Amino acid sequence: MQGIESLLYGIGIAGVAVNAAAGVLDAGRKPFDLFGMVVVALAASLGGGTLRDVLLDRTVFWIADQSNLIAAIVAGLATFLVVRVVRLPPRLFLLPDALGLALFTVSGTQAAIAMGAPWLVASLMGVITGVFGGIVRDVLCNEVPLVFTAELYATASWAGALLLLALLEAGVSPGWAALAGATLVLVIRLGAIRFKWRLPVFIARS
Repeated sequence: MQGIESLLYGIGIAGVAVNAAAGVLDAGRKPFDLFGMVVVALAASLGGGTLRDVLLDRTVFWIADQSNLIAAIVAGLATFLVVRVVRLPPRLFLLPDALGLALFTVSGTQAAIAMGAPWLVASLMGVITGVFGGIVRDVLCNEVPLVFTAELYATASWAGALLLLALLEAGVSPGWAALAGATLVLVIRLGAIRFKWRLPVFIARS
């Protein structure tokens, strides 16, 4: 059990760091200073988990354990320094963003399960954890949030959360279930970026 808890804790920290990096890479397209970059990094990496914990009425994760806050700041600052000396493709942030989506979906779903949430609520908590930080990031960068306009995003997160829950119900160990769920999110999201998989777009009839 201790090993599983350590694995899930590591997934959460990794998700924080990756999303902080994605936030800085996205904000790098705007004329933000160092403080602005750190704000975006914190919003991107901590926003989803914060909303999840408020909804679940539990202590906000980065207040309970400041290691998450430190990971976000360090990853954001490190990425800021790298992008100042290395020219990177403008859409590179989509890769760490996809990985962060996968990691946060798993950690968010597991956190909801630990609080005794029913399966549908747990799956939606996974989606909220995965996508809300990106929404705040894009709003701060004055962009339309990816989750509303881009290739499959929240759908990929929900699919991974549901697979995780189904595997746990089938008796699969939490570690393998988490790996399978995160992998499905990543595969769908990267496939959507590569092949332009989208949901139907609403267009009102004139």
